[in-house]
Amino acid sequence: MTSDEARIRLRALGLDESAVAALLAHFEEAERRGKTGHGLSRVAWLETLGFDPVARPVLRVSEEGFERWDGHGALGYLVLEEIVRSTLDDPPEHARVVVARRCFPTGVLGYWVRRLAEGGLVAALTATSPRRLAHPEGGEPLTGTNPLAIAIPSSDGTPVVADVSMGMVTYGDVLAGVASPEELVPFGGEHAHKAFALAVGLELLVGALAGPEHGAVLVVVRPEHDPVPAFRRLVAGRRLPGD
Repeated sequence: MTSDEARIRLRALGLDESAVAALLAHFEEAERRGKTGHGLSRVAWLETLGFDPVARPVLRVSEEGFERWDGHGALGYLVLEEIVRSTLDDPPEHARVVVARRCFPTGVLGYWVRRLAEGGLVAALTATSPRRLAHPEGGEPLTGTNPLAIAIPSSDGTPVVADVSMGMVTYGDVLAGVASPEELVPFGGEHAHKAFALAVGLELLVGALAGPEHGAVLVVVRPEHDPVPAFRRLVAGRRLPGD
């Protein structure tokens, strides 16, 4: 699917131009970074979801160190788009926790934290999804893949962005046909209990703060130090996460 085809199909879903532009920017960046399961192929998946194309997120609580947003029926991509824009327009004096309830699907979490880091903020973001990971001993799925993304800004102009799903593959890989559903298990092989523990911790953290529906939790902080240039020298030209 080309970007032009994707634009036409997104418009056909009833989304306005600003929403279409936000979604395409996300999908095209995923394609550029080789994350095709989160790229333009997601348009066909969105066509199978029931959502309100004109819904927009609502800021319910706004304090210096805390915000609570309600997705209010909007796609999770558009909820996080609004949160990121709002945070960059009005960054915290020191730190802020942002909770988003009814926020799904959220896409590549690294995309959102990278933008915040490019704006000078340290950011950590996690989000829940439908139950897709079973216990390492088997049984029915118990948690989402529950990725965690962390971005650190740097004076060298390139943030370090670590974005890890707790699954051996992502659901996007399954949708794109590059992985089988049977591969959607906690990563780590014989140490899969560690990924499962992280998935459980993130599942319950988001649930405790955002409620029973899928949600996201973001922490943004103004940095006190710039550790990235020295760390890049330490790794001596080897690839860092997000490069």
